[in-house]
Amino acid sequence: MRYPLPVGGLAVYPAYPLQPPPLPMSTEFTRAFVATACLAAFQGGSRSPERLRRVLRQALQGGTAFAAGSRAATAVRLGDYSGALVAAVAGAGGVLLLERLLRDVARLDKEDQDGQEA
Repeated sequence: MRYPLPVGGLAVYPAYPLQPPPLPMSTEFTRAFVATACLAAFQGGSRSPERLRRVLRQALQGGTAFAAGSRAATAVRLGDYSGALVAAVAGAGGVLLLERLLRDVARLDKEDQDGQEA
């Protein structure tokens, strides 16, 4: 609710901000992490340890990608194009790092046997 500010005997209402402040990165990441985990958990498959690891990987990647995308969009809106580029590159790097660190064990075993990617 807006309250009047007394200015020279007149009641003046302060203007609403034109743009809301950006959310903290942790909030953006948490929202996307939970949403992606819910989607990945209910999309087919049994409840094996490999499946749970895949859900975790997808949730972490979804949170990272969404947080970076939100930060890049905010930077573009503010005219900070170099900040947008840094956010996009950091997000892509984070997703790639998570992919490398949390690969599926079955996929790695198959690659070792065949000598090629699955």
